[in-house]
Amino acid sequence: MDAKETTEPVRSLDRRAFLTRSGVIGAGMLAAGVMPRAVREVAAQVRRDRPAITDGVASGDVSARRAVVWARADRPSRMLVEVSPTTSFRHPRRYLGPLATEYTDFTAQADLTGLPVGRDIFYRVRFQQLDNPAIVGEGVVGHLRTAPDEPRDVSFTWSGDTAGQGWGINPEFGGMRIYESMRALRPDFFIHSGDTVYADGPIPEMQPLPDGGVWRNVTTEEKSKVAETLHEFRGNYRYNLLDGNVRALNAEVPIFAQWDDHETLNNWYPGEVLEDERYRVRNVNLLARRAKRAFHEYMPVREIAAEYGRIYRKVSYGPLLDVFFLDMRTYRGPNTENTQDQRSRLTAILGRHQLRWLQHSLLASRATWKVIASDMPLGLVVPDGDLFEAVANDDEGAPLGRELELASLLRFVARWEVDNLVWLTADVHYTAAHYYDPRKAAQPNFTGFWEFVSGPLNAGGFGPNELDATFGPQVRFAKAPEIPNAPPSSESQFFGHVRIAGDSRVMTVDLKNLDGQTLYSVDLRPAAG
Repeated sequence: MDAKETTEPVRSLDRRAFLTRSGVIGAGMLAAGVMPRAVREVAAQVRRDRPAITDGVASGDVSARRAVVWARADRPSRMLVEVSPTTSFRHPRRYLGPLATEYTDFTAQADLTGLPVGRDIFYRVRFQQLDNPAIVGEGVVGHLRTAPDEPRDVSFTWSGDTAGQGWGINPEFGGMRIYESMRALRPDFFIHSGDTVYADGPIPEMQPLPDGGVWRNVTTEEKSKVAETLHEFRGNYRYNLLDGNVRALNAEVPIFAQWDDHETLNNWYPGEVLEDERYRVRNVNLLARRAKRAFHEYMPVREIAAEYGRIYRKVSYGPLLDVFFLDMRTYRGPNTENTQDQRSRLTAILGRHQLRWLQHSLLASRATWKVIASDMPLGLVVPDGDLFEAVANDDEGAPLGRELELASLLRFVARWEVDNLVWLTADVHYTAAHYYDPRKAAQPNFTGFWEFVSGPLNAGGFGPNELDATFGPQVRFAKAPEIPNAPPSSESQFFGHVRIAGDSRVMTVDLKNLDGQTLYSVDLRPAAG
């Protein structure tokens, strides 16, 4: 919800002030650092009596003057947000946020407006007790950087697939270390390309390693089985937030999130009825509704009034960049042989309304670079048993099945001369750079473009996948593990880093490994005009 700006001071009863004013101890005793046991117990009780933040803070969908701020409380309370250009918070701008109640699993999101353009901003979140507004919990500070209104350097990372295939938080490995490698780059934001959780992937206490060793996971009750109830879906997000690397990145780098299949279950589509013995709830539409609710409760995604729960959207980040987030899951038809020769419900993957939105939004964009954040790759073959899960159908001829929607989009882009499109994706658990060359395509009437693939984030490594030649994709780089389901401790974890130079407008794309080392880099020059 939109946060209401307020000029009223936050009525926080500071613990030191409370103890001093209550006459329990004197200011001199505090200054000397002397705190007897009885005083420590009183101080601890004061902390317990105030609402607390349980899982750190996060921000998302940041633009020039807006940002979504997220946090979770330990009890029913009201979210309060302060914004300042410095960590001193000497003269903060204050926002009155929404209630955090059991209905939202005590999560709260405030859509801050009127922020200064192109600035580093610090925000502080606290929660206020409902029955006594004078009691306010301790604050947790986060950071974001609003989009500029003039050309300047822009930097962001992307990847996907967090904590899958049984590879969870292993303290002996340092937790989800790849998140720290992304944070260290200090990007303007991080695009999570989907599979933000693995709701269908339980985390065992131990997982065998290929070398005979053992991977030891932190475990929780909600991650002991596949998620079916709303409580269990929420528990998947809380599990990832147990990791200090994840919380540190969340606090310092805004997250632009989308979803794919594992937020619900593997390879799902609307209308599916499960035949999986692990599930008592077999109606996938019901599971997906619960999964989407948990996603929106735990990811800092701006609500879109036109359609509650909508994930596809555009985020503008200054004159150099617009990012278009797709949802290839909610509006698709069933997984089939993917060889239909005419567009229909069976061939949908974006769906008619989302495809039309994307076309119109691309046409209206005035940004130099138009990045399409796709939760699934375009030309890589992703099987679902004998059927197909993604766009490609492993037939190098003319477009068929779901390829018909992509063909329609590419024709539109060429006809209206929409320049400087770059596709970013994850899903396949390895990293690659593809150039789609119309001279080598079965359908040549489109403008050549790049697709970059990255991931996973602390999940099993797989690949490489076969490429369907319909749209002429050429592999410029690929790195995948030598064994399937390679552990995070192997060389199988990847993320991408994009930098756009403010002066030349050149986009540099780096594909990086777990430790942030660059494996491949390419400079993309914008079309003249």
